Amino acid sequence: MGYIINLRKELKNSNRPLIMTSAGVLIFDENNKLILQRRSDNKMWGIPGGSMEPGETFEEVAIREAQEEINLKVKNLKLFDVFSGEQCHYTYPNGDEIYNASVIYICNEYEGEIKGDSIETIDVQSFSKNELPSMDKINPPDRIVISKAKKEIKF
Repeated sequence: MGYIINLRKELKNSNRPLIMTSAGVLIFDENNKLILQRRSDNKMWGIPGGSMEPGETFEEVAIREAQEEINLKVKNLKLFDVFSGEQCHYTYPNGDEIYNASVIYICNEYEGEIKGDSIETIDVQSFSKNELPSMDKINPPDRIVISKAKKEIKF
């Protein structure tokens, strides 16, 4: 999140909410289970994703974040949905506040060994729809995404 971190440092009012553009990816393993990461910042489960850097496309963000956070090179991304609005408001554990505008993709094809980076990710697991963590254990910005995926995707 270099761009957002640097922008935050330059703001005179560091408590001001920022609009953050981001992308993420719902990755399904060979057993059609959803791969989730347990985040190091809030200890909650979520999908790989993060903020856009200048010059990146949304798809490039999703690809980069999956590689960085869970060591997977995702391929053949398909657009799932775009999420924004009040339901995408979030305050990070450090107090930084954002309104997220996020493009989410679906992926069933990837290369690499699934593993967390030990920096942003402390665990990685695959879940069937019935095994998903309860919503209070899901990263708040990902709750709307996972709720919609549960309704619209068979897994």
